[in-house]
Amino acid sequence: MELKNKIVWITGASSGIGEALCYQLNKMGARLIISSRNREALYHVKNNCKINPLDVHVLPLDLENTDSLKDVTNEAIKIFNKIDIVIHSGGISQRSLALETELSVAQRLMNVNFWGTVALTQHLLPSMLSKKTGHIVIISSLVGKFGTKFRSAYSASKHALHGYFDSLRSEIGPAIKITIVCPGFIKTNVTINALTADGSKQNSMDEAQANGMPAEECASQIIKAILTGKEEVYIGGKEKYGVLLKRFLPGLFSKIVKKAKVT
Repeated sequence: MELKNKIVWITGASSGIGEALCYQLNKMGARLIISSRNREALYHVKNNCKINPLDVHVLPLDLENTDSLKDVTNEAIKIFNKIDIVIHSGGISQRSLALETELSVAQRLMNVNFWGTVALTQHLLPSMLSKKTGHIVIISSLVGKFGTKFRSAYSASKHALHGYFDSLRSEIGPAIKITIVCPGFIKTNVTINALTADGSKQNSMDEAQANGMPAEECASQIIKAILTGKEEVYIGGKEKYGVLLKRFLPGLFSKIVKKAKVT
């Protein structure tokens, strides 16, 4: 599968993994629609796309405002008359204990990470199905496969994505591909913007995140998974082996994760 001239819509495109994907896909000749809440940051990303910036279109959106996403999706489709690939990279993380986290914070995490992604997908799918082609890429997390401390609602929102998109894959057949990406510790600002128990931002970077894989390397591995049509891929350092440990040695995994440094 070639990505040159493919129409790729990326949410969460103004920073982190989404931003890194923009630059690499632009170099590969893809035609981009880039979205997030931060219009100014999106134009910064657009200006940094050096290969034909006229093929990079800014389309702000707010995943938490699900009522607006039908109109935004229609606008995205009109730009190039189709979407070949949508990359759901938008989302927020969490750094708080479950019992201390306000329910409104947990609900916001679900609204942005799960419901926003689902709503956007449901509005976009009819167009892909009518053309009998498309690729949906979901940036989940390793904690979409197992839970750790300080991530209860965040982990729940990512687990929900797996349940929804695994089910969707079984319903829509082979014409529309679905790839679920599970990154571990990636060096981005995700922990700086993570929500604490009262909904305020953490405003600091975790040590594990600071020492994580560069976003550019993560983006390269995501693009490889897209090109090869992977259904699910795990990206990161040794933390990614937690998926196998959880599956085959759950008791041992439980003991390890209770002691693991995850911030």
